[in-house]
Formats: sequence, C-alpha cells, structure tokens
Amino acid sequence: MSAAGGGVGGFGFDASLAAIGTESRRLSDAVASSDLDVIVPSTPEWTVRELAHHIGRGQWFWAENVVARDADAMADVGVTPMPEDQDLLAWLGWCTYSLLHALREAGPDAPCWSWWPAPRTSGAVSRHQAQEVSVHRWDAELAAGGRSLGAPGALAPDVATDGVGEFIETMIGDRVEALTGEVMLFASDTGGSWRVGTVRDGGGSRRAELRAPASDLVLMLYRRLPVPDADVEGDPMLVASLLSLGQTQ
Repeated sequence: MSAAGGGVGGFGFDASLAAIGTESRRLSDAVASSDLDVIVPSTPEWTVRELAHHIGRGQWFWAENVVARDADAMADVGVTPMPEDQDLLAWLGWCTYSLLHALREAGPDAPCWSWWPAPRTSGAVSRHQAQEVSVHRWDAELAAGGRSLGAPGALAPDVATDGVGEFIETMIGDRVEALTGEVMLFASDTGGSWRVGTVRDGGGSRRAELRAPASDLVLMLYRRLPVPDADVEGDPMLVASLLSLGQTQ
C-alpha cells in the first residue's frame, strides 16, 4: 500500500475524546430538533431515528470492546435494546458516556478488537469514533435543516485534518493497491496534504490533485459531498476511483 500524508497540529487521544463528546452533543441537539421519521438526505436508507440508533448502538458496541481489552476477538455484546422515542436522547447520552468512560479507563494503548487489521488499540477506536460521530452529526444537522439549525456545520479543522488520513488508513486500507495512479489531497484551510497510490512505471502514468477545505475533503471521501470539477487537477476519473474504494455508511 502507498499512502502518505501529514496532519497539522496533531490529533491525539485527548483530542479524540473531546471530539466524541462535543460532536455527540451536537448530534443529539439535531435529533431533538428533527421529526424522527424524516429521511436523512445524505443516508437515505435511514430515518433520523435510525441514524440515532446507529450512533448509539455503535458507541455502546465499541465501549464493550474497549472494556474487554482483547485484540483478537470481538466482544460478545449481543443485541442492544432500542429505546422508545421518548427515551432516545437519554439513551444517546448514556451510550456516549459509556464509550468515553471506557476509553478514559483504558487509555490509548490498551488492546481492543477492531474490524481493521491494525492498530487494534483503544486509541485507534477513539480516533475512528471521533470521525464516525462527526460525519453522522453532519448528517443529522442536514436532516434538521430548514427547522432550527439551518445548514450543517463543517467538521472542526483538527478533526477533519486527521479524518483524511484516518479514512485512507482505515476505510480504504490495502484496497488502495487497486488505484492505478497517484492522487494528492490538499486541505486548503489547514495545510494538510496526503499522497494516495503510486505512479506506476512505464508510460501512461495517471495523477490527480484535489484541493478543498479539510472538512469538505472528509465529506467527499464519505460521499456526503460531490467533488466539483473545479477542485480537481489532472485525471478526475482517478479521484472517482479513489472514492469508490472507501467503505462508507
């Protein structure tokens, strides 16, 4: 695999915990202002209720795996009971608390099962969960638009800058080998840059560059925002190929 890059300003364990807490509260605020039966435009397979269930169930699941401290086996957590609508916000708060408490108790280096191959640590879980809730908070605010929240807020610059590299490492991983060229990603606001793929030997080497604010880059990678032609230099189909490699929800 060839993927290299650099975030700006660092994004460590404490920052990921802070992001999980902040973004979870914002997601709950968006859910509270929405009709739970409204379809989420960016994830049309879900209603707002189902999006909330996805986040709460996920945070509870990862809390249980962090507590288990076993990198080799997924915790046997069973099926999380779904709350009644009147209890949804309290349930979301409890799931977030459970995750944050488990992570703080474990610290960043404890072993923890994950669906990605490495690193299988509580710190890697915290890093990914910061991205998970940030992107889904954006989804929830988009669904709540036109009511009290308006347009969804951008991802925080430090979260988004780390999110580009985290997406490449976790959501694409070894599938980057299928990329027949090199894509350079540039965060126009934070200065982050990432090289994905390689220029192959011989003729016909393919290159592309995509420049956008860090938040937009993450949302493009997660297929929440389209990639404007004006943001791409070089081969736009290579950027499209990169986006197709990511496992998103």
